[in-house]
Amino acid sequence: MTPAGETAAACIANIGPRERRKRMRFGVVLLVAGAGLAALLVGLQVDRLWRLLSFLPFWAGAVGVLQAREKT
Repeated sequence: MTPAGETAAACIANIGPRERRKRMRFGVVLLVAGAGLAALLVGLQVDRLWRLLSFLPFWAGAVGVLQAREKT
């Protein structure tokens, strides 16, 4: 934590544009796959506990998109 009078250090990107594009692409693909999986499981009227599996691609996709946006 920084004292109230000091400003936080600027965030410096640790990945280049090529890697950011890869992470963004990966994140979007996983978000679409998660939506497809969720729609399939709901359409097949699968038990709700099994539908929780769609959380995994949504989570991984969100992590990829956020990493690309924050350049980390």
